[in-house]
Amino acid sequence: MFNAANTGFMLLAASLVMLMTPGLAFFYGGLVGRSNTLTIMIQSFASMGITTVMWWLVGYSLCFSGGADGIYGNFDVAFLRGVSPGDLYAPSGIPLVVLIAYQMMFAIITPALITGAFTNRVTFKAYLIFLVVWQLFVYYPFVHMIWGGGLLGTWGVRDFAGGIVVHASAGWAALASVLYVGKRRIIDAPHNIPFIALGVGLLWFGWYGFNAGSELKVDDITSQAFLNTDLAASFAAVTWLFVEWWYAKKPHFVGLLTGAVAGLATITPAAGFVPIYASVVIGVVSGAVCYYAVALKNRLKWDDALDVWGVHGIGGLLGIVLRKQLAAGFGCSIYAFLFTYAMLKVIDVITPVRVGEEAETGLDEAMHGEIAYDY
Repeated sequence: MFNAANTGFMLLAASLVMLMTPGLAFFYGGLVGRSNTLTIMIQSFASMGITTVMWWLVGYSLCFSGGADGIYGNFDVAFLRGVSPGDLYAPSGIPLVVLIAYQMMFAIITPALITGAFTNRVTFKAYLIFLVVWQLFVYYPFVHMIWGGGLLGTWGVRDFAGGIVVHASAGWAALASVLYVGKRRIIDAPHNIPFIALGVGLLWFGWYGFNAGSELKVDDITSQAFLNTDLAASFAAVTWLFVEWWYAKKPHFVGLLTGAVAGLATITPAAGFVPIYASVVIGVVSGAVCYYAVALKNRLKWDDALDVWGVHGIGGLLGIVLRKQLAAGFGCSIYAFLFTYAMLKVIDVITPVRVGEEAETGLDEAMHGEIAYDY
């Protein structure tokens, strides 16, 4: 039976998750140097367009149709054929098209998360190939296996809103990308901290749709997931702030903002499964663990420019580990890492992955013929 309240809520939730991708663009755009701002931002917006096309073509079908107990779905609803506005997703009483749109927003932001790791180093052509192939062979099978009635779901793996599917897969793919592409020749500092704050604000706001919306209806779990999301983000932000303050002797705004994102990523797989007090523990632990993961990355000289591995890879995996799902969390992370590394080698045969040395001084103008700031 059609449920108007659930439908209205899920339309709002889908809109909130959509807003996260522009938020990510501002977050990453502020973290890079001024001459590379547009290059990193276009990668997020390109995902909004291309991923939507892919979702219509085969994405939704491979993720959510058929393929019981398997790795992939099938092509039964490719091109969304046979889907009509009157079809309902029975457990929630919402139109199936609303569920399709909601899950599409997850598909859009997941590969965009990875871009922060290899900023300033990858050609746009190589990125577009990466965007398509990575979704086909990493994101789609993870979605089907965990959320689409596939293999891992039948084994009892539970991922409320994407700790494995989104954050661990993206974070560990990011590390593979960093190790393959190599270090930047020119290391630039964040050029616009207000952009970073704006981006995190949009991400935090959208995350309520990301986590609370993953219940796919309005009930007590929805409310609990909403509150757990805010508590974990807040405690992680404060924890990161004070840990970094201890070492740097000054309270850093960027640290506070990064800590919030770490808390959001870590609570994601558990938001609807854990009691309220647990979100406080998860927030504190994630703020500290992700901070030290970034410190370890720096010590090992991995040039993960915007700390995607430390925040999303470790945060997403930590959220799974705190719920005792070690095999699924580690197994999926290792697969995402290995496939991404191998995929980049193949793409490099087709088109150069890394930009030329002369372009690294400013990719906006060299690659796109545009600049963010004209003084």
